[in-house]
Amino acid sequence: MSFPKDFLWGGATAANQYEGGYNEGGRGLANVDVVPHGEDRYPIITGQMKHLDFDEDHYYPAKVGVDFYHRYKEDIALLGEMGFKTFRISIAWTRIFPNGDESEPNEEGLQFYEDVFKEMHKHGIEPLVTITHFDMPIHLIKEYGGWRNRKVVDFYENLVRTLFTRYKGLVKYWITFNEINMILHAPFMGAGLVFEEGENEEEVKYIAAHHELVASALATKIAKEIDPENQIGCMIAAGQYYPQSPDPKDVRAAQIENQGNYFFVDVQSRGEYPNYALKDLERKGIKIPFEEGDKELLKENTVDYISFSYYSSRVAAHPDNIEGELTAGNIFESLKNPYLKESEWGWQIDPLGFRITMNELYDRYQKPLFVVENGLGAKDEFNENGEIIDDYRIEYLQEHIQAMKDAIELDGIEMLGYTTWGAIDLVSASTGEMAKRYGFVYVDRDNEGNGTLDRSKKKSFDWYKKVIETNGEDLSNTKG
Repeated sequence: MSFPKDFLWGGATAANQYEGGYNEGGRGLANVDVVPHGEDRYPIITGQMKHLDFDEDHYYPAKVGVDFYHRYKEDIALLGEMGFKTFRISIAWTRIFPNGDESEPNEEGLQFYEDVFKEMHKHGIEPLVTITHFDMPIHLIKEYGGWRNRKVVDFYENLVRTLFTRYKGLVKYWITFNEINMILHAPFMGAGLVFEEGENEEEVKYIAAHHELVASALATKIAKEIDPENQIGCMIAAGQYYPQSPDPKDVRAAQIENQGNYFFVDVQSRGEYPNYALKDLERKGIKIPFEEGDKELLKENTVDYISFSYYSSRVAAHPDNIEGELTAGNIFESLKNPYLKESEWGWQIDPLGFRITMNELYDRYQKPLFVVENGLGAKDEFNENGEIIDDYRIEYLQEHIQAMKDAIELDGIEMLGYTTWGAIDLVSASTGEMAKRYGFVYVDRDNEGNGTLDRSKKKSFDWYKKVIETNGEDLSNTKG
């Protein structure tokens, strides 16, 4: 058997890159709203540059995204035409609780997502909902310091209880935090952290990580209490680290990097802090602020499935052995792998690494996997006939879907579904660009915010429709 008959084919988006409507429907201001396009984007998302409001000097692409807020019926109809079985979106926290610490939710925001979920069901599409996709109310950052503050766990509890109650029967598949390991690489985006001079930044990151891990376990507990049918997943930015050489020092360096990524899922899936992490934190003098009941909460409320993003593998080496140049990747860089080709943005392309990563995850956790991001960012241009012939994207997806098929068929890995990033062109998280396109549907908008926002199907639209129709059996493409 290749793909299971109920395999969930689809695509993925995030509110802050896709939704827009930042000041409509009672929505409040979020960290991701104030992250601009341009050279200041990276220092802001990493918490090195404090920037908590709009100014006249920057362009803020998240304000409009690609306007799903007003165009959700049109977009969902396109996904329905492709035959999507699932569509991954995220909740804008500030659409439900504008400041984050209110006791009562914003009804207009709740109604918006209810309408979206009902529209999905109308087209036979199962919602896959990320509760927090790099999304935090600015008020919680200014007033409480973001996820470094334990009180934010209570505010998150209020959010998830509201969501699980309101959308019972409409949403079954949930993800608590998007790419939770990004706290370590993009802490403002991942946890609303802005660092003060002289602060132990690594300690703050791990304190915030602990609070998110506790919040994730709490969400899992509440989800099951409200509706036992709920399926809760964790999510990491995955991609196996290879050693640069067979030198045991390089192999050990790769192992350490992999453990650093798996740490979060070890807690969320196994229910406790792994010994390697406890020893490392102890050596660094970092104290995790365990409160009474935390260990039991983590142990008793592990996730149902492991979801992850995969764009490329990575390479690690011992500091004494580092050779060659660095290459770009999903927020953070890696050593370049000379055996791989790369995208226009320098992200290395490794379909076999996808299969290797799936095997590592499944061997480690023995829980179903859900690929919730995988895709190629590329410049798409219309030809003289007004078409976008994105054979490069089709080739990328062919190779990765084949690798996933091999993982299921030949390696026996249990897979729930596959959602490409992103179903429809949206703003790039790492660069804030529109020119870096991922979708099957082109959106008329450029890096400066110009354009009609009109939607146009690319060649890959019909190709992916055929893949879904044949449940992954027909991956062929007639080039042209």
